[in-house]
Amino acid sequence: MDWKRAAAILYGDWGTSKAYVIGLAFAVAGYSSFWLITAMCVLTALVGLNYMVICRLYPDGGGVYASVRHRSEVISIVGAFLLIADYLVTAAISALSAFQYLGVPHPEKFAAASILIIGLLNLLGPKQTGGLAFLISVPTAVVVVILGLFCLPHLDEAFAHLQALHGTFGQNWAGFVGIVLALSGVEAIANATGVMKLDPGTTDKNPCVVRTSTPAILIVMVEVCLFTALLGLAMHALSGLQIVNGDVNAPGAEGVRDYMLRYMGQIFVGGALGPALGHAFGFLVSVVFGLLLLSAVNTAIVDLIAIQFLMSRDREIPKIFQRLNKWGVPSAGMLLATLVPMLLVIVVKDMSGLAELYAVGVVGAIATNLGATSTDRKLSIKTWERALMFGTFLVMAAIEISLLIDKPNARYFAVTILAVGLILRGLVQERRMKKETVPALAPRQLDVDLARPISEALAPSGGEAILCAVRSAGRTLDFALREAQKAGSRLYLLFVREQPFMTEEDARRKWQQDPEASTIFAEAKQKAENITPLFCYAVSPSAAETIVDVAATLGVSRVILGAPQRHALMNLLRGNVIREVSNSLPEEIDLLVYA
Repeated sequence: MDWKRAAAILYGDWGTSKAYVIGLAFAVAGYSSFWLITAMCVLTALVGLNYMVICRLYPDGGGVYASVRHRSEVISIVGAFLLIADYLVTAAISALSAFQYLGVPHPEKFAAASILIIGLLNLLGPKQTGGLAFLISVPTAVVVVILGLFCLPHLDEAFAHLQALHGTFGQNWAGFVGIVLALSGVEAIANATGVMKLDPGTTDKNPCVVRTSTPAILIVMVEVCLFTALLGLAMHALSGLQIVNGDVNAPGAEGVRDYMLRYMGQIFVGGALGPALGHAFGFLVSVVFGLLLLSAVNTAIVDLIAIQFLMSRDREIPKIFQRLNKWGVPSAGMLLATLVPMLLVIVVKDMSGLAELYAVGVVGAIATNLGATSTDRKLSIKTWERALMFGTFLVMAAIEISLLIDKPNARYFAVTILAVGLILRGLVQERRMKKETVPALAPRQLDVDLARPISEALAPSGGEAILCAVRSAGRTLDFALREAQKAGSRLYLLFVREQPFMTEEDARRKWQQDPEASTIFAEAKQKAENITPLFCYAVSPSAAETIVDVAATLGVSRVILGAPQRHALMNLLRGNVIREVSNSLPEEIDLLVYA
């Protein structure tokens, strides 16, 4: 990934902030909202500068989960679940804002439907949807520049309407905290350093991606901070804006809080070129920002799927989140990444309500990353960089504490996500501990064909030996019998009864006590003509480990495994027993997958 695509990913999140932050700020502070917007832009710049350093330090992935893990697994898990909470709300708030701009009735229903469609498209793999942000970011940036140019003649009027902040510091701080949105893009950039183009002269062993990550963050940061501040100031030139029950009404238009840029385009362009072109430009603003917001939904869903897969591979959450479909997508992760945002947008329905839920996740994740990185003395960071990063961490931590205290819904949401995540992790850890306490079933303890003693079965007979793991008396068994007969090889048929937890009685169970194994072995005896297959049976918490152990102990030259359907072969190779056996099998033993 080059810097342009990296910038598009970031712009898909940061660039959308203009769409709803400006209106939300006016709903909070009215004609003094420019000062809150300016503070938000300063915070965005600080976060961007710090993540340039993080991307330099972690060229293999600098997101909160990866960068903090070497210091504390628990803290990295907390940061990861806060990021998951952020991505869930990002998908919901982006979809709702998109249809607010498009002006459709009941936008929450359209938003839920769009999340479902994007989620289903992601079942086909990220290649089908990954280029959306790149294609849309350029026309969006062009529209923003044009709108900014039409705002310039109105800045004198904006300054005339601009008021000082009212109320106490605590009230203004609460207003600022309420508009801290659209920062999670930097986490997506940090997570993507591992797939960025390497700098000239660097290698995979000593990677560096500064020439990709730094321009991507810097260019987007400058555009977002400059034009958000410009448009936030120009908004004050609009006369007659009134705050009503947390929303913003304008002369002749109600509820413009959630589509403020569209309204600004209609007024400013219409005033210069006529009402018809003003409405046309407003419609153009709606379309490009609607598409950009929908691309942000896609980015959030992809990031959700990816972080769940990574945590599952690290055995922090159940294995089901790494099981892939035939297009290489974790289906369980996709369902969670789709259904939860749909539920959020239908239940909450309101941009300000979703904004409350949004910030607590992203602010917590970024604060965790900045705090852990700035206090890590092993990292090569300049003194001023460490001081800036720690100072930004303190600001982000203060914002997170304020959100948890003042926003009860945000607190309940974050605690719920953390609780569910930690419960899942606890279940995985408990299962692993129980598995480790069960005595391993040695291959020599397996029940081998009654017609021969184990010592004779294990003794070499001059020819090669084949092990076939069977789950049914189907074509894989027929193939193994044919192969053994053609090569004159000794054939072992292994049936593994896989169950998560075992007792000593399970370990001593014979295949004659298992109806399914007895049926398969009886049919194998009938099908075998000139060979006598040897039967192996085991009850084990891991079929893959047992297959590898038996193959190594018996000294076979080939292991045959079956794929139940041809079209499922790639799915199996990616995600289950076949992949695990392939990774663990000694090099001198060939693996043959029959499908």
